[in-house]
Amino acid sequence: MYKVRIWDLPTRLFHWLLVALVCGLVISAQVGGDAMQWHFYMGFAVLSLLLFRLVWGFVGGQWSRFGAFVVSPWQAWLYARGKNPHAPTPGHNPLGGYSVLAMLAVLLAQVASGLCSDDEIAAAGPLVAHVPGAVVQLATWYHAKVGKLVLIALVALHLAAILYHRLRHKDNLVAPMLHGDKSLPLPTVPPSRDDAKTRVLALFIWACWAAGIAFIVLKLS
Repeated sequence: MYKVRIWDLPTRLFHWLLVALVCGLVISAQVGGDAMQWHFYMGFAVLSLLLFRLVWGFVGGQWSRFGAFVVSPWQAWLYARGKNPHAPTPGHNPLGGYSVLAMLAVLLAQVASGLCSDDEIAAAGPLVAHVPGAVVQLATWYHAKVGKLVLIALVALHLAAILYHRLRHKDNLVAPMLHGDKSLPLPTVPPSRDDAKTRVLALFIWACWAAGIAFIVLKLS
């Protein structure tokens, strides 16, 4: 077995920060009241992370790029049917790749709807005053009734997949996302670049998005 750097540090930080923030968002939404201010702050942070990940999917480490794990629907279908399911997959497997896309899409929709939501009590998104009332009503309904449930379902499915791979295939998917390395039987698998330059680039990309979001939110407030 050969240890190969699969997940670069920026990807790992993105993953675990997103986990922490999503948990915080769910808790703050349930608490309500003054916690809703933190709900918005965390929502802005999630948006900056998601936008960073979209860019990182093209310029990040080898196995963090979309081109490394997004396959054709036919290939994903074959994998789902059990065609060579034990083949080593350095990064996300075909189904995992589509789950990543689904998670990014659902989170983006949830954040976007939150920006336009108004509970008519104490919490209103920064875009509420700048979009039609029909959009606010639709966004509020989706954010509170639909998007939240879809997101929880995706998280549950993600956890179930991790447990399945652990028990059925003896494949620990969590450990590589912690330390970055994965033990593979093939020495020819190229590692993801994960050096100081890569990490500085990632920090710069995220900082640009974070600063842009902060500027827009302040202008709209």
